[in-house]
Amino acid sequence: MQSKKDDQIVERKTSVYDKSLSIIAAFSVSLLPPAPFVQLPLAIMESKKDKTDEKRALVVGPWGGHGGINWDDGPQSGVREIKLKYDRCIDSVCIVYDKNGKPFSGPKHGGVGGTKTVEIKVQFPEEFLTTVTGHYCPVVHGGSPVIRSITFKSNRRTFGPYGVEEGTPFYFPMEGGQIVGFKGKCGWYLDSIGFYIARTKAPKVMQKVQQRFRRLTSSVSLAPPPPRDVKSS
Repeated sequence: MQSKKDDQIVERKTSVYDKSLSIIAAFSVSLLPPAPFVQLPLAIMESKKDKTDEKRALVVGPWGGHGGINWDDGPQSGVREIKLKYDRCIDSVCIVYDKNGKPFSGPKHGGVGGTKTVEIKVQFPEEFLTTVTGHYCPVVHGGSPVIRSITFKSNRRTFGPYGVEEGTPFYFPMEGGQIVGFKGKCGWYLDSIGFYIARTKAPKVMQKVQQRFRRLTSSVSLAPPPPRDVKSS
């Protein structure tokens, strides 16, 4: 016979399991487009400051084919720069991240081809990536799908499209978060791509400016008015 204490333990485990499933279901993204609109759940939006970026980041994707080998840059503090080589498809990608306030360059993912090169410079931390769109399909008949085109959007600008907009489209919109890392598969080309997302943080520079402005306004309001000149008659 099962006791009330055992029932409470089972109920507690079931509750945690159900919550995990709901989070996984909300961010399970298949290779079939389009991706659903993503809004970070309350558990992530209100995550405690003492947690690391790795614990706060969620993985979405990947989109693309199944060829190539896995690569994973992991979650960082943000994205500073994206270097692409492309022609008929995206041949390779290399991302420069922000890691605790310093630039950190990840390895190049993909092949040595590509006649066109672009370097996307993000004005981090005021600017951050929020959306990625693109297309994927085989470059040659019977081949495995690869990323044919890609477009990045930040909270300020749009970069791209780069490559050839052919094949199956994918679209990853998001609200309340930013892209802080990339992963996927690659071989001769960029076969697939996925993302790490985390809640948007207020830039430390803006926080300091706001604090100084508040101190300045408070000191001005508390300062006594200057004495008036008294003219003798």
